[in-house]
Amino acid sequence: MEKSIIAEIYHRPLLQLVLDAARVHSQHHTTGEVQISSLLSIKTGGCPEDCAYCPQAARYQTDVKVQKLMQVDDVLEAAKNAQSNGASRFCMGAAWREVRSNSDFDRVLNMVKGVNSMGMEVCCTLGMLNSEQAQKLADAGLYAYNHNIDTSEENYKEIISTRSFDDRLTTLEHVRKAGITMCSGGIIGLGETPEDRIAMLHTLASMPVPPHSVPINTLVAVEGTPMEHMQKLPFDELVRMIATTRIVLPTSDVRLSAGRMDLSVAEQALCFLAGANSIFAGDQLLTTPNPEFDADKAMFATLGLSPRAAFANDPRVPSAAQV
Repeated sequence: MEKSIIAEIYHRPLLQLVLDAARVHSQHHTTGEVQISSLLSIKTGGCPEDCAYCPQAARYQTDVKVQKLMQVDDVLEAAKNAQSNGASRFCMGAAWREVRSNSDFDRVLNMVKGVNSMGMEVCCTLGMLNSEQAQKLADAGLYAYNHNIDTSEENYKEIISTRSFDDRLTTLEHVRKAGITMCSGGIIGLGETPEDRIAMLHTLASMPVPPHSVPINTLVAVEGTPMEHMQKLPFDELVRMIATTRIVLPTSDVRLSAGRMDLSVAEQALCFLAGANSIFAGDQLLTTPNPEFDADKAMFATLGLSPRAAFANDPRVPSAAQV
């Protein structure tokens, strides 16, 4: 899709944009069905990167306490708890710049095997991967790999200097070639322009295979990071981004991610109407607050939403496609 077409979509009057996105959503997904994902930080803090938004960077003075890689049994217990609360995808995040082929990686592979055996979609976000590591994760049963591109290529260098935009794309290509579904989106509220958001979506839509899952995060400004004084993003800009993402990437899951803690049930309802069909649940999103499972269960009851089963929208199984 041409960037000019994405721009035209993005700048439509908001209510018209939401209506258009809702129509696209109903053509490709089951209305009212939302996937519940749970995210666990399996190795926290001490990251050598300089992502300006991230409290896990070692160079920033934040309240995040460094924790070494968790034990496999503890991770599997957390996955069981998430599954019992309705989660069909379990994501594990480690604050690494890149994966190293060592005993820690072997432990992560055992985590992947364990969660996969529970019948959950298992996802990891571990930093940069090479092709051999991606294949090992695939062989262990990894369903999805999250590696956000964060923002536009033009704006990327304003946010991160310790890796390049191309590094992000290379890891995603290794993931795709290994047969793992890609989870990749970005963060809004970093001081970017609408043109940056449009360019980010253009990058995602131009991939050989679009990401199966697209997280749309709003910045959670954390004290001690370079972005601690950024202003809260106006709600209409989040809705506009979700609706545009839904139209540009019609078959992808659009995940309402970081920043959901600040949204009312009514605001989240508008996001679902605009095409969001996935959320993170549980009281922690790596190192930032997130609504608890019970709050989300109440919201689902109020809005008439139902949790989506694992693998129900698997792009690798033609019969699983929802039309």
